[in-house]
Amino acid sequence: MAIVGFNFTKISAERKDNNAEKVNISNNVALRDVKEASIHLGSDKQKVLRFVFEFTSAYKPEVGTINFQGNIMYMEDVEKVKKILDGWKKDKKVENDVMTLILNSVLGKCNVQAMILSQEINLPSPIPLPKVQVDNEESKK
Repeated sequence: MAIVGFNFTKISAERKDNNAEKVNISNNVALRDVKEASIHLGSDKQKVLRFVFEFTSAYKPEVGTINFQGNIMYMEDVEKVKKILDGWKKDKKVENDVMTLILNSVLGKCNVQAMILSQEINLPSPIPLPKVQVDNEESKK
């Protein structure tokens, strides 16, 4: 149905003293846990799923890391909540449509925050940014 909450529980950024000329950056997002939770909507209490995630941008060679941990609250009807929880408890899997929604939400928020943090600690952006290239008239000749 819908994502009703998103919050970070840990934000970490580290730059190490390594003056490497070529830096490779790998981004990884992992679902760590799925739990049942409840939220108050007016006077009603609604059961939701809490997806616990971790996002990491690793700079190689050991130049630095950016790490986020957090939760996404996902609201769904009672039967689907039970089905998702059972699937997670059984084999640590979540239905593709729900997983796509959760991971895209995590990536959307974390990539933006990772870009901001990378600027603050003077690391390259973890996602490629568009660049303008100007054609030089002399180079055409």
